[in-house]
Amino acid sequence: MADIVIKGADQLMHKLEVMPKSLNNALWDANFDIVQIADEEAVRELQSSVKHGSGELSSSLKYEVMEDTDGHVIGRLWSDDSVATYRELGTGLVGQESVKNLPDDVHPVYTQHPWFIPAEKVDTDLHAIYGMPEIKINGKKYYRTNGQPARQFLVPAIEDAGEQGPKIIKEHIVKELGKLGGDI
Repeated sequence: MADIVIKGADQLMHKLEVMPKSLNNALWDANFDIVQIADEEAVRELQSSVKHGSGELSSSLKYEVMEDTDGHVIGRLWSDDSVATYRELGTGLVGQESVKNLPDDVHPVYTQHPWFIPAEKVDTDLHAIYGMPEIKINGKKYYRTNGQPARQFLVPAIEDAGEQGPKIIKEHIVKELGKLGGDI
């Protein structure tokens, strides 16, 4: 009986053993690249469209890559500044009626009546900037509003980055598996 020897079997077994960790590393790095692209696009949109701002909104953006309870690697981009929510979804009746792209499970509820903003509480002329009518009540000046339209910056940035995702993931997988040696 002839002895059969498989050359490189030990190397092959080692590569198969470390492959899941290599793939996880590739997905982790790819997700970081994707959320960084989304963050950059959101900041670029804000900086090009905010005329009367201090940069607070763009500096409030945060992102992370994490592993969920099912072991999926997930990238997230968000802002904990309430102004981001108002800008993304709009406010009042105007925001409700404005065109926006929302995930299927997001159903915002909007104020259904106008409201008044005390002029002394804001440091800009809301009439000059947004056209909000000025009203005097008991000698105090207020701005009246029915809300603001949605001016999305997060959803489009996330969608654009997501479209680049498959290419980015493939590049990272090829790179990681290439470290194991052999052709991919």
